[in-house]
Amino acid sequence: MAEVVVVVFDFDRTLIDGDSDNWVVTEMGLTHLFRELRSTMPWTSLMNRMMVELHSQGMSVEDIEDCLKRMPLHPRVIESIRAAHRHGCDLRIISDANQFFIETILKHHGLLGCFSEIVTNPAFVNVEGRLNIVPFHDSASSPHGCNLCPPNMCKGLVLKRIQAADSEFKERRLIYLGDGKGDYCPCLRLGMRDFVVPRKSFPLWNLIFSDQTLIKAVIHEWSNGEELAGVLLDIIDRILMDENTRTGLIASPDSGCKTTQVSYP
Repeated sequence: MAEVVVVVFDFDRTLIDGDSDNWVVTEMGLTHLFRELRSTMPWTSLMNRMMVELHSQGMSVEDIEDCLKRMPLHPRVIESIRAAHRHGCDLRIISDANQFFIETILKHHGLLGCFSEIVTNPAFVNVEGRLNIVPFHDSASSPHGCNLCPPNMCKGLVLKRIQAADSEFKERRLIYLGDGKGDYCPCLRLGMRDFVVPRKSFPLWNLIFSDQTLIKAVIHEWSNGEELAGVLLDIIDRILMDENTRTGLIASPDSGCKTTQVSYP
């Protein structure tokens, strides 16, 4: 029954506690240059410039991988992702980080195979062995036109595409977990049967509670990895219990998301 549950994660400061871009910048000694250039170019272009700098210093893609593998991931978050995947939930990531950083971290923790889709800024290694990071949206040739989102990615359009592509979406329940301003646009697209899970006192949480009437979804806040994991699994259990009741199944009391058939006279 868990195929009725679609879980969409932001990545930085949500699935991982910190920011993968800042982690690489700090750990690989780029803080001074990053701050010097911060006001001169968009964030994604700036991160690509940092990759140019690392390459010029003789740093390899493997060095960047090793740096990313040292980034901590809360053990309860790892457990909750694996549990949700075991129960058949459709897990996805929509992130303004980049493909290389996200996949490296997830693969290191054995989680990459849990996700059906990762939508983020593309990254690739060129013939010179340098990592390139490019924007998801090309703001010059095909601007997305959303004034709520940064020029390189409108997460609301990504979520709209996910909804439109699923012919049975009306039967599915969506859980969106995020923290930043860029997560607000997709949350406005959630329906009354969906859930939004914002990180407390972060920009998404502030935007939601500045006018809560704009959000149709049920809101559950969280503050750290322990709370995120607990809230996520509680919501999944709640959705499955609702679905079990609707379809004539009840949850086995000792199994969380497992179900047993109800016999009617």
